[in-house]
This record gives sequence, structure tokens and C-alpha cells, in this order.
Amino acid sequence: MSKKRSQKKKRVAEPPRPERWVEPVRGPGDLLSAFAIREIAFIEEQRIAPEVERDDADETAFHVLAYEHGHAVGTGRLVLLTAPPEGESGSFGRIGRIAVMKSSRGKGLGRQILGALEEEAARRGLDAVTLHAQVWLRGFYEKAGYAAVGESFEEAGMPHIRMDRRLEARASVSGEVEAGAGEVSP
Repeated sequence: MSKKRSQKKKRVAEPPRPERWVEPVRGPGDLLSAFAIREIAFIEEQRIAPEVERDDADETAFHVLAYEHGHAVGTGRLVLLTAPPEGESGSFGRIGRIAVMKSSRGKGLGRQILGALEEEAARRGLDAVTLHAQVWLRGFYEKAGYAAVGESFEEAGMPHIRMDRRLEARASVSGEVEAGAGEVSP
């Protein structure tokens, strides 16, 4: 055998991707995919004004994309707040702009997106996360451990309610204690 052949690295097969997964936005192309999904879900389907749907927070937010069979079909973002919501203390992040394409809804991607954003908030050492849920989605967020705060209000032309979730410490696989969003059943 020649030296060239013996020096070639053996390719290690990557494990197959799951059918559905969520990962951070990794560049401008991914961010444009996230914006396109939001445009369809919020501007076209829910008739939210474009100037309300997009804002300055998009520039500094942590964004994720959800994939199904290799295609981007969902998104969400985490914005670090400079001050906690009224009546609260500690460091907060605001989760928002969670959207899943109509053809991929009902398959658990919304929960996966929410979980990925909570994990990022915990990784950044935040004490809690808050969000403004469309009132009809209140049950979804309650099942994920969120509690309603205050009365409903109008935002983007529809009723919303503020919901918060404290992030708690949990044991990692190695036995160390780390910050986390806790376990939520799907």
C-alpha cells in the first residue's frame, strides 16, 4: 500500500439526523429563512402589519430554526431584557416570534423551539423567561410550565397575556448542577 493511501483519513459516518430538530441560526441565510417563516405565519396568516412583526430586537436576538426532513419549517427567538418585567426581579429573557409552518404544525415542533430557547436562556445564566402569548395558546404554554401574569391585553391587534417561567437548577448527566428550564412533558 502506498503512503498516500495509508495517510488518507477514514470517513466517519455521521449519525442520521432525526426527522425533526431545532438548531441555532448560523448566518444570514438562516436568518432570512426565519424571517420568511415569520412572514407567512404572522403577516400572511394572521394579518399582522410588517412593521409590527419585525423590530430592532431581531438584530441582537438569539434565533433558532426548526427543521423537518431537512427543510426549515419553524422559528423562534430569545431577546435578553435589560430590566426584568414590572414587579419582577432577576435577569429575564423574552421568548417570542415562535412560528411553525401550517403543514408542520401539531408535530411537537413548537415545544422543541420553546425548549431550545429556554435552554439558551439557562445557558446564559438567566433567572427566568417571559413571553406574550396569544390568548388562544395559553394552554400550550401552561403545559410547558408557564404561569399567566396579570390580565390580557391587545398586542398586534389580538388578545395576548404575559406568561413567565422561572428557570431552575437541575442535575446534568455528569451529576453537576446546572441552570435549566426543568423537565416538561410534551
